[in-house]
Amino acid sequence: MASWEGVTEFVAVAELSSFTAAAARLGTSVVQVSRKVSALEQRLDVKLLHRTTRNVRLTEAGQLYYDQCKQLVEGLEEAELAVTQMQQEPKGLLKVTAPVTFGEQHIAPLAHKFLQDYPQVSLDLNLTNRTLDLVENGIDVAIRLGRLKDSSLIAKRLGDRQLSVCASPAYLSEYGTPTSLEQLNQHQCLLGTLDYWRFREQGVERSLRLNGRIHCNSGLALLDACKAGLGLAQLPDYYVTEALAQGELQEVLTEYRDAREGIWAVYTPNRNLSAKARLFVDYLSQAFASP
Repeated sequence: MASWEGVTEFVAVAELSSFTAAAARLGTSVVQVSRKVSALEQRLDVKLLHRTTRNVRLTEAGQLYYDQCKQLVEGLEEAELAVTQMQQEPKGLLKVTAPVTFGEQHIAPLAHKFLQDYPQVSLDLNLTNRTLDLVENGIDVAIRLGRLKDSSLIAKRLGDRQLSVCASPAYLSEYGTPTSLEQLNQHQCLLGTLDYWRFREQGVERSLRLNGRIHCNSGLALLDACKAGLGLAQLPDYYVTEALAQGELQEVLTEYRDAREGIWAVYTPNRNLSAKARLFVDYLSQAFASP
């Protein structure tokens, strides 16, 4: 433990540029903080701080040491918080958002089981295909599908999904089965929010802009149109798995499938993530990992 002596005190002084403020944060005396930091400098045989009567600032070595130690101190705080929260019964309101269909089929049933296990937790589940701002809407956990755009959020991968191009047997019988991407322009393509489909050809990602009689922002509506023989649709596997198994749809262009995409639980980078939110993310992760 000798190597840890003084590190917490040094990080507090570096962040607050004050021994007095650091002592207040840590609940100790200025003399104690100063003694610990001085002992750390002696042990490392390097000057970490420039001290004057007016301010405290980092030396070059101090900045380098702080950049590394900050992560260690935060990691220790997170570990202590996690252990402490394990001993507490989670309670209070849990706010979650998820895409509509995926939320109805997968997230809501798991959330309801979670509430059965933790009776002191209440749930506000907002199912929407809009990407809501977590901070602005006070959301604890958001379920996101596919590629993430907001890199400021922490994301935990729960599972993945596969996009598939499908059509009804009746449609393929009448219009033929496409065997190349170029042939899609000769077919009716049922389009969602985006006017292009994604593929992978010889290991390279490729996006194709397509035209069709139907544009709709509902995956279920596109699935229904596809089963009715109105055209081809590119949909995630959780929409089409049952229809494929029952022979209502057939998958085409399988050799051009794009890479599998992530299903994510995302939350803000808050070290004090509530016990209920942390437990819920872990609960989802375990559920999606099960066969």
